[in-house]
Amino acid sequence: MAASTGAAASDPQGPASAGPGGSDITSFQYSMILDHLIGDKRPVKDLNPGVMGGLPVPPKSDEQKMIERGMESCGFKAVLACVGGFVLGGAFGVFTAGIDTNVGFDPKDPLKTPTAREVLKDMGQRGMSYAKNFAIVGAMFSCTECIIESHRGKSDWKNAVYSGCVTGGAIGFRAGLKAGVLGCGGFAAFSAAIEYYLR
Repeated sequence: MAASTGAAASDPQGPASAGPGGSDITSFQYSMILDHLIGDKRPVKDLNPGVMGGLPVPPKSDEQKMIERGMESCGFKAVLACVGGFVLGGAFGVFTAGIDTNVGFDPKDPLKTPTAREVLKDMGQRGMSYAKNFAIVGAMFSCTECIIESHRGKSDWKNAVYSGCVTGGAIGFRAGLKAGVLGCGGFAAFSAAIEYYLR
């Protein structure tokens, strides 16, 4: 009788573990199981589309990688912004010339009725002027933003604000220091508003 009692007392997994200390052992084992299932010991599954049942993605060739690097470069972004600014500026210049009632009129002879050729010539000149200005601003802004983003290592609204300040200051500085400061502040505020609207 005494031997059986001693054996029961020496067995940690016996009826003695069912007492107040038994719940601690059970919770400890449960926490070990959870840690093994969802903790750091759980192996990371491969999320490859081929493993998940999707189509396998072939590895990229050197030409594809080179094209991607070229498209992500600051030079390509500047050229793309320059072309886009040229097209947008030309369209905007032609539009403003179309709604302007003074297009084609000769300031030396305001009573003379302009011909269709004179009107189209004036519209083309204004469209070309707007296109050049928009192209320069677009290229400067895009290139500056790309350089600032590469230097900071972040892609947020501050890049556009800094780039707008640099672009506006460089354009306005041709008319003096005060114009450069105003251009910096104006372009920075406009860039911040556009970034806030787009994000």
